[in-house]
Amino acid sequence: MPQEYISSETFEGIDYTEKPFLNGEYDGCTFSNCNFSRVDISGSLFIECTFINCNLSLAGMVKTSFRDVAFNGCKMLGLLFGDCNEFGLLFNFNNCQLNNCSFYQVKIKKTVFRNSQLQEVDFTSSDMTGAVLDNCDLANATFDRTILEKADLSTAFNYSINPETNYIKKAKFSMAGLSGLLYKYDIDIVH
Repeated sequence: MPQEYISSETFEGIDYTEKPFLNGEYDGCTFSNCNFSRVDISGSLFIECTFINCNLSLAGMVKTSFRDVAFNGCKMLGLLFGDCNEFGLLFNFNNCQLNNCSFYQVKIKKTVFRNSQLQEVDFTSSDMTGAVLDNCDLANATFDRTILEKADLSTAFNYSINPETNYIKKAKFSMAGLSGLLYKYDIDIVH
């Protein structure tokens, strides 16, 4: 249970690897240029918060709640989003590095990923219904039993998605991205 309630505050340039992070409930707060790398933020609750140019790589997030949270320009390598509290989980990512993250079995319906790196991300068994992956690099990302119904990948690139092991009904793909759906057949697609 969070110990502190902090509302509408701005935290700028704080290095939480040197100054202890106060576990609590943050409502309408902004974190700008903060370093959370390898910091344990487990059990904290973030409601309508914004993270700008923060480093959250390898942060501990067991039972952390993200409710309507925006990440802008953040470095977020190796995060295990499956550890988060799934109740009310809602976030979006803009210009973020999410390489090597895991969304294994996470419900991220209608999540927006914009201009972000999602290389080697594990989306196995996640529900991405209606998600938007706008101009995102999905090189070596894993899609297996992933629900991509009505998802928009029309501007995403470098993905490999097997239509036989994923649910892609009404998902949007570009003509240029069709090779990412046909890779398993080892055929040459000529432009």
